[in-house]
Amino acid sequence: PLLFLCCAAVLAAQAPYSLLIKGGHVIDPKNGRSAKLDVAIQGSRIVKVAANIPASQAARVANADGLYVVPGLIDIHAHVYAGTGVRALTGDSSVYPDGFSFRTGVTTLVDAGSSGWRNFDDFRQRVIDRAQTRVLALINIVGNGMSPSGEDDTSEMQATQAAAVARKHKDIVVGFKTAHYAGEGWNSVDGAIAAARETNLPIMVDFGYITLDRNLRTLLGDKMRAGDIYTHCYSGHRGEVGEDGKTNPAFVAGRKRGVIFDVGHGGGSFYWNIAVPLTQQGFWPDSISTDLHTGSMNAGMKDMTNVMSKFLALGASLDDVIKWSTWNPAKQIKRTDLGHLDEGAEADIKIGRAHV
Repeated sequence: PLLFLCCAAVLAAQAPYSLLIKGGHVIDPKNGRSAKLDVAIQGSRIVKVAANIPASQAARVANADGLYVVPGLIDIHAHVYAGTGVRALTGDSSVYPDGFSFRTGVTTLVDAGSSGWRNFDDFRQRVIDRAQTRVLALINIVGNGMSPSGEDDTSEMQATQAAAVARKHKDIVVGFKTAHYAGEGWNSVDGAIAAARETNLPIMVDFGYITLDRNLRTLLGDKMRAGDIYTHCYSGHRGEVGEDGKTNPAFVAGRKRGVIFDVGHGGGSFYWNIAVPLTQQGFWPDSISTDLHTGSMNAGMKDMTNVMSKFLALGASLDDVIKWSTWNPAKQIKRTDLGHLDEGAEADIKIGRAHV
């Protein structure tokens, strides 16, 4: 037995791959892969994706027969600034990331504006640097983010301050957020865009309340730029579907200009009577996200895979649903090191079944 163990150890040391994920159906939208393939890993890197890689070449083999092998999921709208003791998304309404990520195949969470330029340092040391999940962030244009004081104070919308914080934390800040604004004018959107221009980053807009002056036509046709992200695109709160049952022309015009449309499901920002006609008319999302917080996770949204399954039920292909949850969001946040199974890339991989 001792001799056998020694020989086994020598063979393992000589194997070119430390792990082989064998026999699964690989879906890798960036590289146009959707087929039964093996994925070979050495250390923390993918070194080969091909059919019929011999099991003898790996120290360990994971049998993925009957399963899907995809890049780690990227949820670009979540709220994870927990632990502050404040009754808001800057605290008690947020969740700690590790309890809601890996168990559903999410390896990257983007906090969508829970913190602003005043309290981002606290968010980083309190949550981001302690999490096993990769946590990236959109900085709220309002200084204290989604705090009890709200997001209408225009004096707290400081583009230069927000841009400075983004540059200081450029390894994890991927853009800016404006949300829930109920005031007059375009201060919140204009402030976020000003910060984004200083840093060459996108903004995400939760449009808040519309008025005759603050409307989707102006937002999507004049204000937002190509690459900026409109979240809650199936919310039903802002005239996404007209009285004639047709897609709001502002949506069509915005997409032609390059505006990104994100799901941001949340606790009340996804309605079937909006999603069904929009998708039937071909208006699918560019990215799928949860808007994870304590309200949404206990309502109609359960987790990332739950939201993904809703788009399968709406008739989307599994390949598209994976694209909207991996490579598309990676491009949107300018983190193209993520969301794919390139040879040489980090072995950031989800394995599982598909259920509607």
